[in-house]
Amino acid sequence: MSSYTKSFKVPFWAQILAGLVLGVLLGWLARNQDLSWLTTTLEKVGDTFIGLLKLAVAPLVFFAILVSITNLRKVNNAARLASRTLLWFMVTSLIAVSIGLVIGLLTNPGAGTGLTPKDGAKPDETGSWIDFLTGIVPTDVITPFTQLNVLQIVFMAAVAGIAALQLGERAQPILNLSESVLELLQKALWWVIRLAPLGTVGLIGNAIATYGWDLIGKYATFTADIYIGCLIVLFGVYPALLATVAKANPIQFFKGAWPAIQLAFVSRSSVGTMPLTQKVTERLGVPKEYASFAVPFGATTKMDGCAAIYPAIAAIFVAQIFDIQLGVGDYLLIAFVSVVGSAATAGLTGATVMLTLTLSTLGLPMEGVGLLLAIDPILDMIRTATNVAGQALIPVLVSARENLLDREAYATADGSSLDEPRDAEREQVPAAA
Repeated sequence: MSSYTKSFKVPFWAQILAGLVLGVLLGWLARNQDLSWLTTTLEKVGDTFIGLLKLAVAPLVFFAILVSITNLRKVNNAARLASRTLLWFMVTSLIAVSIGLVIGLLTNPGAGTGLTPKDGAKPDETGSWIDFLTGIVPTDVITPFTQLNVLQIVFMAAVAGIAALQLGERAQPILNLSESVLELLQKALWWVIRLAPLGTVGLIGNAIATYGWDLIGKYATFTADIYIGCLIVLFGVYPALLATVAKANPIQFFKGAWPAIQLAFVSRSSVGTMPLTQKVTERLGVPKEYASFAVPFGATTKMDGCAAIYPAIAAIFVAQIFDIQLGVGDYLLIAFVSVVGSAATAGLTGATVMLTLTLSTLGLPMEGVGLLLAIDPILDMIRTATNVAGQALIPVLVSARENLLDREAYATADGSSLDEPRDAEREQVPAAA
């Protein structure tokens, strides 16, 4: 550990919090004093930070998925772990979408907004089941990387990983190169993550300077619904699962995972947060070989905020604006789309694709998406924080159920010193019970 790291005492979460406070103050100042130069500066700082995160997304996803699949060969009962991970993804998504539906039905988020169908506009890009299914397979190997089509990148990485497993030792040189490239990307992205406090100032400051509180007021019920739903899942459902399923202390989980949750709130990118999510997950006692599979898999498919709570409440909101009555069958369809179609969100900023997929399945007007685009950045912060918390939670649950969780590491996990190497890192995973 360098002398710089030893002397740097301010915890990462405290740096993010300071950035949030400073961003709010500068954003308020820029808006109330009409300081256009300050608004522009905040926008550029925030955009630069997000741009740096996105720069590594395509290669990071490809090599992370490829390496994670091949790493499963080191894990005993790999198929069982993978199936249990997917099962818990679906279970928690179903719980989250159910909470979203209940909140939407109780609060009527579309009532009293003053919005009309004329205020809506069709989005430039929409999602449908045909687009989703046909869009998985790329037409060439370059376009998915240039257009940042994460779903197609995941498909190619999965195919390459499975092929490497079939080739065995003959594929080892490629696997060694892939692991080295992945480490290089994670190291570079880690430098970007360390800039998160500065990026926080720009992102939050620009949001306040641009939108102020007027926009939130018009969407007050809808905004409150999304935040309440996410907070119930984040601090209600997840702790309950930790206490009952994993037999683990929920407070300790948040102590360890908080840096990743904070970064997700600010960056609004599950994939951009992925290296930090994997680091905190390992520090919580999840075996490295399993975490290297579960976290990248979750970063592209596990979206309780964006793909469960949000589309459920948003569908009810849009239906009320357009005066369309939804029935029990429609609510079951919303649940189905949330559980099965969450990979459509692909871990990127925003959840427009998932929303359009939900609306198209229900037959609701696509113009409803336009009603929500203005408020989306404010909603996306809590959605992504919920996503990332779930992406760290599931590996902990599965590891605990399979007797793989390092309870001592979990009990001592502390995210404030993330530059330090993890003690007694395990190279082999014991057999699952």
